Amino acid sequence: SPYQPVIETLGNYPQKKFYNVSKLGGAKYDTLPYSIRVLFESSVRNCDGFLVKETDAMNILDWKTKQNNVEVPFCPARVVLQDFTGIPAMVDFAAMREAVRNAGGDPMKVNPACPTDLIVDHSLQIDYIKWPETVLKNQEMEFGRNRERLQFFKWSSKVFKNISIIPPETGMAHQVNLEYLSRVVFEVKDILYPDSVVGTDSHTTMVNGLGILGWGVGGIETEAVMLGMPVTLTLPEVVGCELTGTASSLATSIDVVLSITKQLRQADVAGKFVEFFGSGVSQLSVADRTTIANMCPEYGAILSFFPVDNVTLKHLKHTGFDKAKLEVMEAYLKAVKLFRNYESSSRDPEYSQVVQINLSSIIPYVSGPKRSQDRVAVTNMKSDFQACLNEKFGVKGFQIAAEKQNDFVPVQYEGNEYKLSHGCVVIAAVISCTNNCNPSVMLAAGLLAKKAVEAGLVVKSYIRTSLSPGSGMVTHYLSSSGVLPYLSKLGFGVVGYGCSTCVGNTAPLPEAIRNAIKQGDIIACGVLSGTKNFEGRLCDCVRANYLASPPLVVAYAIAGTVRIDFETEPLGTGFDGKSIYLRDIWPTRSELHEVEEGCVISSMFKELKEKMEKGNKRWNLLEAPESTLFPWDLKSTYIRCPSFFDKLVIAPQQIQNAHVLLYLGDSVTTDHISPAGSIARSSAAAKYLTSKGLTPREFNSYGARRGNDAVMTRGTFANIKLLNKFIGKPAPKTIHFPSGQTLDVFEAAELYQKEGIPVIILAGKKYGLGGSRDWTAKGPYLLGVKAVLAESYEKVHKSQLVGIGIAPLQFLPGENPSTLGLTGREQFSISFPPDLMPGMTLDIKTSTGKVFSVIALFENDVEITLFKYGGSLNFVARRF
Repeated sequence: SPYQPVIETLGNYPQKKFYNVSKLGGAKYDTLPYSIRVLFESSVRNCDGFLVKETDAMNILDWKTKQNNVEVPFCPARVVLQDFTGIPAMVDFAAMREAVRNAGGDPMKVNPACPTDLIVDHSLQIDYIKWPETVLKNQEMEFGRNRERLQFFKWSSKVFKNISIIPPETGMAHQVNLEYLSRVVFEVKDILYPDSVVGTDSHTTMVNGLGILGWGVGGIETEAVMLGMPVTLTLPEVVGCELTGTASSLATSIDVVLSITKQLRQADVAGKFVEFFGSGVSQLSVADRTTIANMCPEYGAILSFFPVDNVTLKHLKHTGFDKAKLEVMEAYLKAVKLFRNYESSSRDPEYSQVVQINLSSIIPYVSGPKRSQDRVAVTNMKSDFQACLNEKFGVKGFQIAAEKQNDFVPVQYEGNEYKLSHGCVVIAAVISCTNNCNPSVMLAAGLLAKKAVEAGLVVKSYIRTSLSPGSGMVTHYLSSSGVLPYLSKLGFGVVGYGCSTCVGNTAPLPEAIRNAIKQGDIIACGVLSGTKNFEGRLCDCVRANYLASPPLVVAYAIAGTVRIDFETEPLGTGFDGKSIYLRDIWPTRSELHEVEEGCVISSMFKELKEKMEKGNKRWNLLEAPESTLFPWDLKSTYIRCPSFFDKLVIAPQQIQNAHVLLYLGDSVTTDHISPAGSIARSSAAAKYLTSKGLTPREFNSYGARRGNDAVMTRGTFANIKLLNKFIGKPAPKTIHFPSGQTLDVFEAAELYQKEGIPVIILAGKKYGLGGSRDWTAKGPYLLGVKAVLAESYEKVHKSQLVGIGIAPLQFLPGENPSTLGLTGREQFSISFPPDLMPGMTLDIKTSTGKVFSVIALFENDVEITLFKYGGSLNFVARRF
């Protein structure tokens, strides 16, 4: 690095060294937001003149004038993978070893360059719901059906350096990252630097509550970072969020989260950093801060950053951090001015804009019935649901005729007769993986359950109740506090650790209940303490879904309906025949504090760490190969060597006579592109699995089969809601123009490849909206797609296309296929000149003689280099 002169020793710790970026940056550094200071330190420390240049560091230092105007590289300290996204990454590494060996190189050199942690537990499919055998049975089922994947992970843990595999049955990615993997300050060869992370999950942002800069990126970008390459991002605006006041005793951290979510969404923080400051921050525990940071995807920010302060250090001390390490950490952070005093405003940095939020104004809310940003005050819940019944179909309305709004359907279930009506609760899920990881709200749910059971309240048997903690730590403190048995008596037994209800993996509703809902066209409800509540996401017959804090989930489950005014109407009748109101069983802050202090202690973190290190019996006994190269099983339908690295050659500089595989419109999402969820029985992927002798019961899901490119390629563009203009209606179909046949997208692409014909995609505005998934680029690449022509792109998806070697091309302003008179039935020829430059205009010729221009959306020379070498993975494979 040209910045070697700024390396200094740390005060009373002469053996510790660090880059004194505070001294290097001078007065400009002192005005930078703390999150930008972390970016600056990374650029200084990793400056090599190619991937990270001196001008990049200076651009970050000049953040005030350069924000939104320049691209900058960021080299995070580490990478976090979860199971679904980790499997394709490790399969790619295994395939890369194979390719390097075939090219005469040393496969042993193929290892992650950036420290990487892969958490096996993340996604969970629930088979059993009856307590107390639930956890063991579900874990046994998961271990059985995912055995091949687990063996591959075990092999990876043995042969790859610089990667740590966190075994199953310990906890999911978000919480393990926070509770076990976070360093806050890294130390490598006596050099200190800030902990930072990118992950393959959008809720990686959780660690920002601990003062660790981190966010989720696409799978291809993540693999590139694992291989030593930086993430490229537009130098962002930073919105300062000033918190003042104190939240009311009835408002939980979830109420704070949902209030902040709404206000930040209204402030338009999409694509920006958010950084919290003000006196109100000091009153938030680290659990509160991580809860807030975890909701980033819901209000659109890249991340929400809470710099390290005394509250952070106190938390780390309780979680078992070594005292000497904490002292070094504090000294280092203060030396580089990354330690924050929220009580003093004299050193507040400059921000792009400031949003002020008074915590005192926050009251209990839920969100729904279809979107997380639509908040409803609990006091208004009954009247708001009534309004939803009246409103026309839309983001809130269900348009139920007035004369049918009080209808009910009688139903027999388990020997009892019930009456289902609009607003009835049929799913109630307490989840603690993301926005409800806060111990106080989980304990509140437990204490409320305890008081409810002691008073004689029950939950109707047909309501699908579940408790899915983010880690074993939650189970530990619910158990040690004595509230878990009471939750279980109300039906909230622990079902396992991982994404379940949020992603539609809840156990099916009883058939009698489903039939009754459909028969009466009932607007049934789900209430969950998660982050996603889109219509039909939990269950196709549950149309209204509300996000609520864990204690409110339990309360609504007891009430059995959302059409209740908690102030004036009782939850039910107690043992003594008296009406029990919510206020009678709601735990006080003093009760919560007493239990939290007694249960959420360092012993829990110690137990968690021991569990992580010991693994579990099934994992420890699991056999895996010892070989340097993975012994691929040609019969496997889970793990297969992909063809990304079959030819390590320079990418062709011309696309000749390409056909259009798909002609798409605006707002094509990653859900439309990438395979996710269950595998439809009529799909190309199902046909492939059937040909391998599998029954539909054995298909599992696309997520579980992300290590098999044959399944994933067949699932690309297989979404039944895909609207291809060649077809004219939603269907995963297209036309193979040489033959005129209408085929599944995969079948058409396969024919084109057999004929040696390249293909491209035509699209409208905002191509690639939604979550970042590696297969949104890998799938099209394996279908033979060479370029995408769109009016505009979601930035993350554009980067993924470049990372795999697909050219992202943009129509000129005001132009699109329609204005240019294109039908999509033409053939297209595109030439990329040797001196290709970022943002260069290229000419495209069609078989009809028409010529038009497009913009090559490459941001910098590094992206052009990657594209020319067939994407980042091939580029690095050649280097090996």
